[in-house]
Amino acid sequence: MAIVLTLLGLIAAAFAGEDDASAQSLTGVPDEFRRWLMNASEECEHKELTPALLAAQVKQESGFSTARTTVSGAGAQGPAQFIPSTWATWGRDYNHNGDVDVFEVGDAVMAQGAMMCSLLGQAKSSGFAGDVRGLALAGYNAGWFAVEKHKGIPPFQETRNYVKIILKSMKKFGTLSKGSGLTVRGSGVRADALRKASAQIGTPYSWGGGDAGGPSKGFCDSTNGYLNGRCSASKTVGFDCSSLVQYAYWPKRKLPRTAAAQYRATSDHPVARGNLKQGDLLFWSNGSTPSGIYHVAIYAGDGKVLHAPRTGKDVQVAPLKNAMPSGDYQGATRP
Repeated sequence: MAIVLTLLGLIAAAFAGEDDASAQSLTGVPDEFRRWLMNASEECEHKELTPALLAAQVKQESGFSTARTTVSGAGAQGPAQFIPSTWATWGRDYNHNGDVDVFEVGDAVMAQGAMMCSLLGQAKSSGFAGDVRGLALAGYNAGWFAVEKHKGIPPFQETRNYVKIILKSMKKFGTLSKGSGLTVRGSGVRADALRKASAQIGTPYSWGGGDAGGPSKGFCDSTNGYLNGRCSASKTVGFDCSSLVQYAYWPKRKLPRTAAAQYRATSDHPVARGNLKQGDLLFWSNGSTPSGIYHVAIYAGDGKVLHAPRTGKDVQVAPLKNAMPSGDYQGATRP
């Protein structure tokens, strides 16, 4: 786990009290869309607006196109296919580059998320029968006035196909609900770090990739970073085990980049396995000595860890007992 490669990542909010972490996954999307799909989902208070739903919608709208020629016969433009009148309502300079541009991924996807979030709110308060996600998607495609007129999904073949395809294809892009699988308790540095890391569930593993700023492409050395005989890391935006930990704790705890260095930086606060708390760091070593440490994970509670396991896998929550070979367990520390 070496070399720091810089890329801006997602900024996770700190929470107080006992809240569910946004343990969402996102797979199968172009790298330039990932950050914005995750952010758009996080900005919405409705749990139904997952990154997977937004990704499936962009796929249906434009096939994740970033070309400035992406314009439909009806005049809808950009990755999220906004018509000019709707863009005038929802368009903002979400990527803070000085332009409000329907063709830019950040502006388009965040506007899509804001509009879908509003439509979900209308769907929930409408009293109309059916999946509120389907009602919101119908509103996006045909206009909410059409949903209200027909008191449900309008009987337009295009709209019904649109809703059906997106709801069916969501599972290709990740988990279908927000806050699933992991509850982070309390507040403070360690709880905040776990929450921040949990927002990266589903991000690919990339040997040498990622740093305090977020995920980035990695690299291959003589033995690491390969998948099926090819260098995967150099083409994969993601984290390895220690960069995920560094990212999670930064800037409240400015931990070093590698797993071995993180152990040295925190070893003055060892924790017995029976006294683990959420946010503690766990380490594995070849030969069971600190000099051989090769992996680090964050304790997620309930006998589970959150970690970036290896090439070909994603950031995930896994049982501690089989996250890594049990004989390699070195110990735990409390940052």
